[in-house]
Amino acid sequence: MKLLVLWEVIGAKWRALLAGALAGPSMLLTGHKTQHTSLAIYILMRASVLASRCGIKSKRFGNICKPLTWSHGDIFLMCLSSSQILSAYILKQESLPPSYKSFLNKHGGKDVVILEGVKQIASGLPFTNLGLIEKYYKSAGIDIKLDPNMKVPCSIIHANQSCTGHGISFLLQAYARALPVYIPVYLVPALIVHRENLSNRPYTILGKSILGTARSSLFLSVYCTSAWLWTCLLFRIFKRCNIPMVAAGTFPTGMALAIEKKSRRMEISLYCFARAIESFFTCLDDVGYLPQSLKIKRIDIAVFSLSTAIIMHCYAQERDVFRSKYLNVLDWVFGVPPPPCETPRCKKDEIDTSEDF
Repeated sequence: MKLLVLWEVIGAKWRALLAGALAGPSMLLTGHKTQHTSLAIYILMRASVLASRCGIKSKRFGNICKPLTWSHGDIFLMCLSSSQILSAYILKQESLPPSYKSFLNKHGGKDVVILEGVKQIASGLPFTNLGLIEKYYKSAGIDIKLDPNMKVPCSIIHANQSCTGHGISFLLQAYARALPVYIPVYLVPALIVHRENLSNRPYTILGKSILGTARSSLFLSVYCTSAWLWTCLLFRIFKRCNIPMVAAGTFPTGMALAIEKKSRRMEISLYCFARAIESFFTCLDDVGYLPQSLKIKRIDIAVFSLSTAIIMHCYAQERDVFRSKYLNVLDWVFGVPPPPCETPRCKKDEIDTSEDF
């Protein structure tokens, strides 16, 4: 009875928000000791996008949220994310989720002994593994003698190659590594989702899939290559290597996102930003800078509850801030038959099905 009274007091406008918040503890069904911080932060990013769209529409918050309408805001967000993620990749890999760390180690294209050498010089620590680096290069047929008094780590990163020559050769290798990542991303949906139209328009559908694969592979390969090129450039200009230099050098790497299709950019930048936030707070915690008040035992449940509360509130009160395909999925889950083309983006989504909210 008390719950029913509370439900009436809250009012219809805020019931969905409360219902969403109460959905957060459902994470406990996966186990009391299993944390899902990465998932919770990613859902929070999704909820933030919806909240920002509501803010842009609002007369009260419209001016505050105006910067969110920047046409290249997704690229700026990717640059911020890259600065943290790639710095962590070089300096503090343990702050990254294991699967993401494995992905970076593969596409970063550098052995762990090389990363350790760059980490030592950037952190101002004495070298302890120059012999291992020389041995690594010797196994690849490169004979090099590293200077323990070096100021910049270019010889550690690419041995006897010039920075430009290394960038060209690395780009070709990175593209070969990126292709297997995106072939299933584009071709599998083409064969499954568009299987009915495949016989009628095989060249159109397969052509778009091949073009998408080539484009996304180029993005990933340029992204990884530019990370080393930008850092080498800064090291050479300022003739030093330290942690701020690494962070500054990895920031412009995010501009590689401009290669991707506009409809995919926000999706990618949000995913990376979620990883960057998790890594950033892990680093703060490790050095003792994280306030005690933020050290909640099950922070993932708190974040997930906040996120689902925002999403459910938007679903009930501001349905037009969703992309139509996501709105259709929620309507199907909750058994609500949606009217045709309810959202302003509906017609656009019908033409370009790769849009994301």
